[in-house]
Amino acid sequence: MRSKIIGTTLPVLEIYLEAGEKVVGVPDQLSWMSGDIAMTTSTAVGGGGGGGLFGLVSRAVSGAGLFMTEFAAQRGPGNVAFAAKLPGNIVEVEVTRARGYLVHRHGFVCGTPGVEIASAFQQSLGGAVFGGEGFVLQKLSGEAKAWIEVGGEIVTYDLQPGQFLMVHPGHVGFFEDSVSFELVMMRGIKNALFGGDGLFLVKLSGPGKVWLQTLTAPGLAHTISHYLPPKQG
Repeated sequence: MRSKIIGTTLPVLEIYLEAGEKVVGVPDQLSWMSGDIAMTTSTAVGGGGGGGLFGLVSRAVSGAGLFMTEFAAQRGPGNVAFAAKLPGNIVEVEVTRARGYLVHRHGFVCGTPGVEIASAFQQSLGGAVFGGEGFVLQKLSGEAKAWIEVGGEIVTYDLQPGQFLMVHPGHVGFFEDSVSFELVMMRGIKNALFGGDGLFLVKLSGPGKVWLQTLTAPGLAHTISHYLPPKQG
């Protein structure tokens, strides 16, 4: 198996599979494929923990959905490609039993068999935030390679024990599971996005590495909304 990331602003992840090799991903992530590739979509693709590859309920809550697709090279090799949904980056990580990752909702692109994904955290932050989805984190665990999409540029911090960052929820890309986190309300700071009740920030505490994203889907939508025609009726 070989992988390469093509492009800069809107990158594409292309994975070359030899006969017998496979990757799994969310069904609507596929951009194109070639060669002798077979697709199998079900609720129990793969062989990881938690009810097949993913626990159904936890997987759905995390943003990955109920169904996953396995892309398997059959008698010959083939390619599968996954394009980014937003301007940004696609990052490859090595998931092990000793080191997992917590990822923003919809951050998981695909992974090799053995990756496990579940909901790590879900909190409502007001109907206007993240399209009403609230703050949701996916947990990647198991033994596998995985690819994660983040929006905009990446800013990384290697937090030492006792160090912490206060981060807007939308700018949390992903972080090692050794990093602890909690939602903190900054009272007295009114913010229409959070229903006027206050501003929520995520406190990320070391030790561990953190990847922040500079572009968020809600931020992009808010920016271009001023240029869209008003709704009629």
